[in-house]
Formats: sequence, C-alpha cells, structure tokens
Amino acid sequence: MSSDHVQSAERFADAAVAPPADAETPFLELLARGASADAYEQPVLLARAEGRSAEWIAALQRAKPLALRVRSELEGRRRREAELSALFETAHDLAGLRDLDAVLQAIVQRARSLLGTDVAYLSLNDPARGDTHMRVTEGSVAARFQQLRLGMGEGLGGLVAQTARPYVTDDYFKDDRFQHTRTIDAGVRDEGLVAILGVPLMLGHHVIGVLFAADRRARVFEREQIALLGSFAALAAAAIDTANLLAETRSALADLELANEIIRDRSGVIERASDVHDRLAELVLRGGGVHDVAAAVSEVLDGTVVFAEAAATPAEALESSRADGHAVRFEDDWIAAVAAGGELLGALVLRGHPGLDPVDQRTLERAAMVTSLLLLARRSAAEAEQRVRGELLDDLLDARDRDPRLLRERAARLRADLDAVHVVLAARLEGGAADADQEADARRRLAAAASHLAATRHGLAAARDGGTVLLLPLGPGDTATDLARRAARHLGTAVHTPVTVGASAPAEDLATRTDGVTTAYAEARRCLDALRLLGRSGDGAAAEDFGFLGLLLAGDRDIPGFVDRTIGQVVAYDRRRGTELVRTLDAYFACGMSPARTKDELHVHVNTVAQRLERVGRLLGDDWQTPARALEIQLALRLYRLSEPGQH
Repeated sequence: MSSDHVQSAERFADAAVAPPADAETPFLELLARGASADAYEQPVLLARAEGRSAEWIAALQRAKPLALRVRSELEGRRRREAELSALFETAHDLAGLRDLDAVLQAIVQRARSLLGTDVAYLSLNDPARGDTHMRVTEGSVAARFQQLRLGMGEGLGGLVAQTARPYVTDDYFKDDRFQHTRTIDAGVRDEGLVAILGVPLMLGHHVIGVLFAADRRARVFEREQIALLGSFAALAAAAIDTANLLAETRSALADLELANEIIRDRSGVIERASDVHDRLAELVLRGGGVHDVAAAVSEVLDGTVVFAEAAATPAEALESSRADGHAVRFEDDWIAAVAAGGELLGALVLRGHPGLDPVDQRTLERAAMVTSLLLLARRSAAEAEQRVRGELLDDLLDARDRDPRLLRERAARLRADLDAVHVVLAARLEGGAADADQEADARRRLAAAASHLAATRHGLAAARDGGTVLLLPLGPGDTATDLARRAARHLGTAVHTPVTVGASAPAEDLATRTDGVTTAYAEARRCLDALRLLGRSGDGAAAEDFGFLGLLLAGDRDIPGFVDRTIGQVVAYDRRRGTELVRTLDAYFACGMSPARTKDELHVHVNTVAQRLERVGRLLGDDWQTPARALEIQLALRLYRLSEPGQH
C-alpha cells in the first residue's frame, strides 16, 4: 500500500474518534443573527432531542461558553462604539456652541438613551441661595419634581453637590446615607423613581451642578455606566464654562467706552477662540488627525502647538493638567493633558508662550479634549480593522467550505486582492520576557505592528501559535526572501525586540485553493524553525534560501512539499500531457548529465532528449543544472521514486 493510502486510512481512523469539528457552527449562526443569550441553550437541547452522541453534546457544551463570551464581547464593543459616538457628537455640539440650553438638553437626552434609564436630569448650583436646582430634565412627567431645589447635603443630589463624588442608590427610599426631606421625597415619589445615579459637574475643583440618570425600578448601575455619565458631565461642565466665557465677552463689549484698549485685545482673543472652534469642528467633520488640530491651534494662538507623547512630556506638569482638567504652565510652555478616563494619551504643548490669556488657555484645553476624542475614534477604528483583517486571515487558514466570491469581497473591503501573488510570513518574538504580563504585552505590540504593516501593504495579519502570521502581496521585482527580511527589520524596530520571520514560497489563487494559505503557513513556520535552529534569530528567510537543508532542519519534514516545490511542475506536466520528462530527467542525471548516453539509456534520438531537457529548463528555470539546484533536483527525484507506487 502507498504512503498516501496509509495516511488517508490514518486520517479516517482519527476522524472516527475525534470530537466533531463543526460543533461551533450552530453557535456561529446564533452570533451572526444576533440571537439572545437564552437561544444558546437550544443547540444542546436539540442535539439531545435528536439522540446525538455524547461526544457531540460534550463538544457543543464546550463551544457554548466560548460563543457566549464572544457575544458578550461583541455587545460590549457595540456599546462602547455607541458611547464614543455620542461623546463625539456632543463634543461637536460643544465646539459650535450657540445655545447652552440646547447643548445641555442634548447631553441629558444622550445620557438617558445610552444608559437606558427612564429619566435623566441636570441640576445647577445657586451660590446665592446655597442650594442646587433643576435646570434640564428628560423623561420627567411630574411638575413638582421638575421644580425641586435641593439644599447642600439634602437628598442624593445634594450629597453629590456637597461631596463632589458620584453616588448611586438601588432603592432611594430605603437608602439612609443621605438626608431625606419631605419636599424632595414627595417630588421623587411623584416621579416614581427608585434607582438613581448622580455625578458632579466639575470646573477644576469646584462643583457647579449634578447630572443624574434614574429608573422607576430597582437597578444596579455598572462601573462603565457611572464612568460614561461622568464623561457627559465633563462635557456639560465645559459647555457651561464656555457659556460663562461668552457672557464675560458680552460684558466686556458693553464696557467699550470705559476700556477701549482692553476690549480690543479681548475681542481679538474671542475671535481667535471662535476661529479655533470653527476650525476644530471642520477638522472633526472631515476626519482630520491630531497634528491637524495642533496646526490649527498654532495659527489661532500665534504660537507653536505640538502633540507630544506622554513619555516625552514633563510628568509633574502633565499629571497636574490631567487632575485639574486645565492647561498648566511649565517654564515658558503651556501643557494641556490629552486624556480619556484615567488613561493619559499625550499632551498638547504650546511652546515659548509664557503669557496666555484665559480664553486662549480654554482654547488650548478644548483642543486637547477634541484631540482625545480623535485619538479614541482612531483607536476604535484601528482595532476594528485589525479584528476584521485577522478574522479574514483566520478563515483562509482554517475554513474548508468557503465561497471564493465572498472571500474576494471581504478582502476588497480591506483593500486586499486575493487574486494577486502572495507570500505567507510567520513572525515570532525573540528573547524571553521577565514575566507573563510583559510577554503578553510584547505579543500585543507585535500583533499591532503586524496589523499596521499589513494595512499599509494591502495584506492581512492575525495572531497565531504564540506569534503572528501575515499574508502580504509580492511586489514587482520582490522575492519572498526580500519580503521576509524587510518584515523582520520593520517589526523588530516597531516592538524594540528582535523578530524572526519565515516566509513561504509565492502562492496564487488563495480564494479558490482551500488549502493554499494553510500549506504556505506551514512552510513559513518551517523556515522560521530553521532560522532559529541555525542561530539566525531576528533575521528573515524564505523556503528558497534553504533548499533541501530546510527539509532536514525543520521539525515537520514535509517530503511531498519539498518534492512538489522542486520538481512538481515537471511531474504535473507529465500527468497532463502523458510525457516522460521525469524519466528523462532521472536518466540524464544517472548518465552523468550526458545527452548522448541518456538517449542510449532511453532508446530515443538525441534530439528528443534535447527537446525534453529544453522543456524541463522552461519549467524549472535556467539555473536548474547548477550544482546546488542539480543536487536538490536529484534528491527530489529519488524521494519521488520512493513515494510513488511502481517507481522504485
């Protein structure tokens, strides 16, 4: 029996005892149509009802929690994207602020919508009376509730206004952490509220009001929801601050006869503030970047504004700006932290401008806020694209039953062309990390760098087998070796750690060949293993660099693959045309590469030998008779004879 028949029998036997490979399919279908969590019980129940094997049911039970985890992750991502979009739209409203009440109403409406509460409302402090009063409500039906005034420390809102901290209660009337009054309790009872979340509106260290979200039933507010409402509160505070600045401007203009020089200066500042608001709004709408924001603010402030990474900014000044929410002076510069939640993303730095008008300072701070939103939007988009590229490459590596048309369409949306000639690259970090967290962080940085390289080269990338796999198109004049070496240099520079890269031979028809990418990836991994065995970590190489040595060094000796790469075109030609090129080639080497002796061995005319060898040269390349190639071809011929029935 041939080795191919033996392997087929072994695979059949393995399949008979292995768990079903498509147990994930019903859960993938549930994910695809966005089914509820309860629906994920149905595949197991259906399998039991149909009398499926215990092994099949066990596979379904293992797949179910994974599918539920993926569903939860997808829902979380959709929720975060919706939250970011709402914050982005609110920031755009703020950038073009004309009506404070309209902006505050929009903030309350979006907070209610995203948190899914029955009611949302906002109160502002009244310093003259020492209390806080309702300013905007959404979803409220009780007139007495809409007219409430809360003294400092009274009710949940009074407690938030007094302590400058968020407070949440699952059941308002059973909560004794704050002072209940008859007036406030009556208003809350009229509205029918039970669960209430309140967060402070802060300007610097001062509380100017409270933003609330409330339900008419018992509810537990999650940490992410508290943080989201806090973000809306920050935008509301900024809107109020902007309105106050505009009011100051109108007051200054009213005093024109008393201080003409001061008014002219202030008018110029306000014009610049309005200009930067318009420019930032335009930049946001047309998809500008952080450096575009810095350039626009530079023109308005008549200075040099740059975006700097957090590590390149004075730590004390950066932390002070983040904590206060304002730009701070550092020597002759002004620094405005660019932050999102608790994460520092960098800073906008105004160089060599020690004297800064308060309005210009606010302009710099608003530019920093817009910059943080742009960075979050870009990060979200990049993560989404990286995930989509990885999913497509995973499908090419793992899927068996595929629709080439759909694969091509998915690739085209990522600006990739599966009909082009590609090379598969297997990349892995070198050098051990100090601990598991550092190793995981290094792998994430490698995956991000590989995804960026794939995006710029119109390819695909995905994390796999402890490293990263890339599918890159082969450019004109490039070889697989060139691509592997450039990728090793690029990735190593990006992650500041040596990266070893193995490349496959060029592959075609990836959309239609079900095992094309899988086979190429296995070859790339063998090249990667060979490089590491040879002590060439941090380098890049392709299968063509090793010849049969790669076959000997790799842990998985792919003899059919070596034979196919070396003389596969000749074998295929014989099978298609019914010729005897392989037999002629074998006799040619056996006769010391002498055409005269070869024709005697084959009992044909010498011209026939010459014609066959010429055809071999066209199939294998002009260098097929060089010592190195001839050695590989002879080895491949011998392996072919040993592996084919009747050839030895």
